[in-house]
Amino acid sequence: MTASAQIVEGVRADLRARADPARAAAQQAYMTSAMPFRGVPVPEVRRLTRQRAKGVTDAATLGAAAEALWSGAEVREERYAALAILALRPLQDDPSLLRTIERYVREGQWWDLVDELAHRVADQLEVRPRETARLVRAWAGDDDMWLRRIAIISQLGRGTALDETLLDDGWALRDHARVAPDWVRAYVEAHPLSPLSRREALRHL
Repeated sequence: MTASAQIVEGVRADLRARADPARAAAQQAYMTSAMPFRGVPVPEVRRLTRQRAKGVTDAATLGAAAEALWSGAEVREERYAALAILALRPLQDDPSLLRTIERYVREGQWWDLVDELAHRVADQLEVRPRETARLVRAWAGDDDMWLRRIAIISQLGRGTALDETLLDDGWALRDHARVAPDWVRAYVEAHPLSPLSRREALRHL
């Protein structure tokens, strides 16, 4: 068995061992997910995944494990585990990570997955700022609303490194307000936008 397969099978075994059917049913209903759950809390999924991947420093091995968990997922926690692997340090230097993130966003199409992936985009904005910023700006104008969402929320917590140009016209926030009005209101209140950007962001609220 390959090293990546060992990680994958270990994670799956851990999830089965900690399954909670009652919690799983509640999680699936809350997420309105077609994919079933095991009923394992997300922090525990992350902990188990890190434990299974401990000591693995080869990016290709980790990437293969993440891909197997994501693409072969039978329960949603396996996708959470894939995202936990993407957070590991060896993958931060992998130039293909951004395209993996983009594909997972297009395939995931829901906030629990997309919002977690936003943290990985934020990591990349620190590691390779120019390349990542160009791609994020392209996402901000994409037809896929989930790519537009990740372009915005990957800016959270960046302080003076915030890409103000990305939000300067307010159109991205205005568009996102159609699906997340409370989030946009909170964002506008927490960030020093220009008067025009503020008006545009709140236009439909």
